[in-house]
Amino acid sequence: MDLSRSKLAVEVDRLLESGLVVADGLAPSRGGRRSHNIRLAPTLRFLGVDIGATSIDVAVTNAELEVLGHLNQPMDVREGPVAVFEHVLSMAAKLKASGIAEGFDGAGIGVPGPVRFPEGVPVAPPIMPGWDGFPVREALSQELGCPVMVDNDVNLMAMGEQHAGVARSVGDFLCVKIGTGIGCGIVVGGEVYRGTTGSAGDIGHIQVEPGGRACACGNRGCLEAHFSGAALAGDAEQAAREGRSAQLAARLEAAGRLTAEDVSAAAAAGDAVALELIREGGMRLGQVIAGLVSFFNPGLVVIGGGVTGLGHTLLASVRTQVYRQSLPLATGNLPIVLGELGPAAGAIGAARLISDHVFSPA
Repeated sequence: MDLSRSKLAVEVDRLLESGLVVADGLAPSRGGRRSHNIRLAPTLRFLGVDIGATSIDVAVTNAELEVLGHLNQPMDVREGPVAVFEHVLSMAAKLKASGIAEGFDGAGIGVPGPVRFPEGVPVAPPIMPGWDGFPVREALSQELGCPVMVDNDVNLMAMGEQHAGVARSVGDFLCVKIGTGIGCGIVVGGEVYRGTTGSAGDIGHIQVEPGGRACACGNRGCLEAHFSGAALAGDAEQAAREGRSAQLAARLEAAGRLTAEDVSAAAAAGDAVALELIREGGMRLGQVIAGLVSFFNPGLVVIGGGVTGLGHTLLASVRTQVYRQSLPLATGNLPIVLGELGPAAGAIGAARLISDHVFSPA
């Protein structure tokens, strides 16, 4: 952004007055009057909260968004907002008690569903019963005593990878999250694109199989119904019960249920059924990504979320499908890669969201 010297001076004064930046001695002389150095206030603390369908990640960062402390806790988002935010507040209190923060200067919150962004309110999220219209931003800013921003979890994952991960130098990219469900963060010219009502990137409900499986959204044949963390676990349990995989059957017997992580571990141990489930899922995901690539022409596709343990088998399958299906012009030098930040991506993105808000001119 281009600022004239006078506008810059006004902005720096505002930041100094608000305590967001502090003076840091004089700069070396280059002839004429020596200018002052300034730095971000070292005491600033941001809270980044990433609420997934089955777990919560909470991180505390400094003004430079370095993670000073990070906690993860299993939790079911269907418990509803009141119960979930009790968990969030107790995790935040635990991080505070460890001595890394006296209070918070802002908090960013990610939730696994569409968000009406200006108001910070979830809108009819399919996997979040009881959350529709809940005033997340208002309720939490009262509890925490600081500004709060709320966004969809996949958008925040994209912001995290853009800030400190694999998408650092990329202006236009797609960030696909495969968790319990599937979503996609869309970054255009360095900014997250949210769409008119906050539901841009809801790719889990693109149809991959006409008349296919029933989906939680009420339609049939959605990508999410055929390949997501939940669909993969269901397919693995069926294969185990039908006696098609001794590895998966043993895991099912030991735990009483299977998860995407079980499929990943079985695949890593060479289990043919697990490998085939991942390949098939990657093919369906690749089918949808190929359509997005032809439409959007991104510079990078990042794949992250809870099932990145499926790693290179999944990636190979997605790449094959995209490179086969999309035009060479769009895929000529298109990297399709796994995210770098793992489970911290969403919490780092949440801290980035709130820090951008706190530092932006009033």
